[in-house]
Amino acid sequence: MKWEKPSAEIISTFEKIVPAIAGVEKRKMFGLPCVFVNSNMFMGVHQDNIILRLSKSDRESFLKLEGAKEFEPQPGRIMKEYAVFPEWMLKQEGGDILNDWVYKSFEYAASLPPKEKK
Repeated sequence: MKWEKPSAEIISTFEKIVPAIAGVEKRKMFGLPCVFVNSNMFMGVHQDNIILRLSKSDRESFLKLEGAKEFEPQPGRIMKEYAVFPEWMLKQEGGDILNDWVYKSFEYAASLPPKEKK
């Protein structure tokens, strides 16, 4: 399965919503921008989507929002902790709702045990 390259607009939106918080590390994964805390990814770009990692309860609430969906990088392969931002939320670029979810994602990843570097 071949993945589509993200648009310049989605990359720009991602860069604008990355939180300026101590401990946030920008890296690329599969050539796409992602952000990590304690070596745990909490947000990234996949095709023309921005994904975020959430706790089970936060993810359940997030998925009730119009247009939000589970992250399924390949048909039938859902990544259980990840969800896709709805398009309407990304258009706010810095709106309170968007920022709240970005911060919840950061907090969840920060609460996980740090990954050991290989």
